[in-house]
Amino acid sequence: SQVWEATPGMLFQKDRDSSPHPLNLSWVFGYNSSLAVHSLMDGEDQVLLYVSSHTVVIHDVLGNRQYHLQGHANVISCLCVSEDKRWVATADRGPDALIIIWDSFSGVPVRTIFESHPGDWVCAIAISHDAKYLVTISAGAVQRVCVWRWTLPAEKPLCSTELRPEFGYQDYVIFNPQDPHEFVSNSKTQVIFYLWVTTARDEHVASPLSPQTFKSVVGKFSQSVFHFNNSQALTGTSTGKLVVWDAVDPRRPPEEQQVRPLGMIATKIVPMQKESLTVLQVLDSCIVTGDVKGHVKFYDGKLRFLSLYSPSKAGPIRSLSFSTTLRDPPDASPATSQPFLTSESDSSNSVSLTLNRNFILSTSDATVFHVATDSTDYEKVLEEAKQAVSAVACHPQETLVAVGSHCGLLKVWDYQHTQYLASRIFPKTSIQCLSYDPKGHFLAAGFTDGSVHVLDAISLQSSCQEFQFSQGAVTCISFSHNSEYLATADEKYSVTVYKRVLHNGHRCWEHLAGLDSHYKPIRSILFGVQSDGNKPRLLSLGEDRQLVEYDLSSSIKDHLVVTQRVQVEQSAVPLCLAWYPQLSTEAFILTANNCYKMKLLHTTTKMCRKTLLGPTYGSPLEKIQILPTTSPADPKQHYLVYITKDKVGLQILPVDGNPHKSSAFICHPDGASDLSSSYDGRYVFTAGGNDCTVMKWKVNLTALDAAAFLGGEDMIPFYNLLDGGREGEFFRELEDYFYYAQLLSQGVETLEDRQVSTHIPLEQIPSVMRAIGFYPSEEEMEEMINEVKFSKYADAGEEVTEINLEDFIKLYINHRPALGLSMKSLQGAFRVLGYDNEKGDKVIDRADLLSLLQCRGEQMTEDELALCLTTLLGRCPETGGSEPDTYDPSGAAALTEEEIPAEITAEIFAADILGLPIA
Repeated sequence: SQVWEATPGMLFQKDRDSSPHPLNLSWVFGYNSSLAVHSLMDGEDQVLLYVSSHTVVIHDVLGNRQYHLQGHANVISCLCVSEDKRWVATADRGPDALIIIWDSFSGVPVRTIFESHPGDWVCAIAISHDAKYLVTISAGAVQRVCVWRWTLPAEKPLCSTELRPEFGYQDYVIFNPQDPHEFVSNSKTQVIFYLWVTTARDEHVASPLSPQTFKSVVGKFSQSVFHFNNSQALTGTSTGKLVVWDAVDPRRPPEEQQVRPLGMIATKIVPMQKESLTVLQVLDSCIVTGDVKGHVKFYDGKLRFLSLYSPSKAGPIRSLSFSTTLRDPPDASPATSQPFLTSESDSSNSVSLTLNRNFILSTSDATVFHVATDSTDYEKVLEEAKQAVSAVACHPQETLVAVGSHCGLLKVWDYQHTQYLASRIFPKTSIQCLSYDPKGHFLAAGFTDGSVHVLDAISLQSSCQEFQFSQGAVTCISFSHNSEYLATADEKYSVTVYKRVLHNGHRCWEHLAGLDSHYKPIRSILFGVQSDGNKPRLLSLGEDRQLVEYDLSSSIKDHLVVTQRVQVEQSAVPLCLAWYPQLSTEAFILTANNCYKMKLLHTTTKMCRKTLLGPTYGSPLEKIQILPTTSPADPKQHYLVYITKDKVGLQILPVDGNPHKSSAFICHPDGASDLSSSYDGRYVFTAGGNDCTVMKWKVNLTALDAAAFLGGEDMIPFYNLLDGGREGEFFRELEDYFYYAQLLSQGVETLEDRQVSTHIPLEQIPSVMRAIGFYPSEEEMEEMINEVKFSKYADAGEEVTEINLEDFIKLYINHRPALGLSMKSLQGAFRVLGYDNEKGDKVIDRADLLSLLQCRGEQMTEDELALCLTTLLGRCPETGGSEPDTYDPSGAAALTEEEIPAEITAEIFAADILGLPIA
């Protein structure tokens, strides 16, 4: 097997270019600085292991290579590594939390534990010294501790116990390296010692310490370890002290001593320093500490100082990881390691070996150092963003990517060779968005304080004075196609435009105008080109459902002119937009909304020409971009790249509702914040916001095309979207309704020969749609009819007057609610429109409901309302052949009062009035 034959470093020899996926993770910039960084190999091969979001990264620093362990769907919450650096255990947080044990030699997941803590995720994990056992602690209000024999395929832990809330939130755990049946955990205030066997378990909670215990302030606990003398344990504190725990209490007579570890008590507190201790480890015969000042100190078993390592400008230490290989001892011991020569003879050899181990030091401000213990030089291996990464932008002509974060750090990488090129720090402010101009000369940055900087794209130096015209954080930023205009949108719903002008013989940027053009958050701003010339167009799209176009040519200083303002949605919320490629004679704007629908709007009239089912991967599309054309052989082949809340995906164009033309992968479980594609379309970059990472994805369009082909051609994908498919009852019922509509259009009682047809008139579309359980609004129905009616107008100049069954099915699939009818949305409407009755239920008064239906939204007439309600209630009056619009509404109103309660809940409205089945 791969695991049996694996050797260290073998996984970097794997061929990852043959992956069958449309998107493949190629590189990860940044990591989770709240978790430990481990050294897997040292010396000629300097290999690190760390966590980035939901991915474990094995990073060959000297070879500039990465290998990614992918299997978690949620952000990884904790990890641990075995003593021999081969086995890696990771756990995540989320609704379906996993524990995965990996072989770091081969990259193979050798064991996956599902539902280890049902309903909770894992906050602490440790692996025993012999690498046979795992201990996990859940993160719930009532924490649970479980011990696992991961080498056996058991689904349940060997033993477990629940911890009382008064023990505090236990977030650190470690095994006794000399006895795998003992381990210790601690919270900020409590330390717990455990002893377990397969038939029972015992726990001992050490007595809480107070300033009176040893007449000294203890502080909060950080980490605990077992002493190598096999009788004591140590705990670091925020006041720079070490608490010494021992089973032998010198203050008690021998007959009152308890068995270890049940008798562990604090025997003394040793002041080590003033600064808080953040890391505590035992290595060979040394005690090692790390603190908030970035100092690493070595002590012998009696806590006597041996050595100090202190990289300059290092932040609070988060983890230490020592190499398993020893470097050759130097001829002359350096000054930093001289003190160990004074140690006692029985431990001097072990201490000497410890100080001959290089180690990796990681800090909580996302910096990693490689420390060679025979030198005073500290190599900075990684320096990443320590706060949310909100912006990423690719250069339009070079293999450069810019990354901006909330800590003010702006970095530029050569993503082809994964080399860091330049950086700049903007103190006391946060970068929110970035954009290169199409010519690649400028890089514009928008900040959370409302400022805008236009920088040189290479040196990152300012090209002009910063602008401060936005009243809130700048959320979107973009250049025009000719690099003459720069536009921004901010969280105060304003659009601001800057223009490049000639001043004193030099071209510079100046503020043109701004406008509060929306009353809800602006989702996108988009530059384009006028169809009848080369002048730029500017559009903005907001959650107020308004698409606004601006007249830049007519705009003057402090006056931004609006050309057109159009409402593009009736009830859904638009989230993003892009220029649709010219795939036909018509030009379109592509939008996506929160109901998983994509719409094609005519670029001039903004009329909705088509509504299509978009990708449905758990959350709507948040940002979209047209992938640059990469195939000169087929220039009309286009693709769309997008991000949802937590996924990145590709979509084959033209969009037609076929789900097999789209594919998506989890990129940032805590939320993706930005998206950018390389100028040649070979790579896609996603920014992860709070996970502080940017991921580089290699595009494999052949794999996406193959998946679409395997999904079926013509109508097969659409038949499969129907309940029961092509052979199901729903399809047969749809056929019946379709042909019954033909009878209605020709007259039910006619004696003339009937014309057999495969089409129905467009006027029958509403009836058939409602007959099969889809109830669109009048505006949606008008859009459906117009979509079919004008489908051939641009090419042939004629209007379509009928529709066949296949096109009707596509129309139904694309327009119906993507996730079906939702009781949740109905309850949401009642929360907005209703009030709390005496029972605490959200209700709408009967009179208010009737008034709303007649006065708000698509208003119903009194006759229409009376007919609908009496029909729904099964009390439709006898008409005697008269038309429905001759119904007496007064009689219907009286019947309504009898059948409908005075207070209506969402459940009553759905079940008793609409007659819909509810759970």
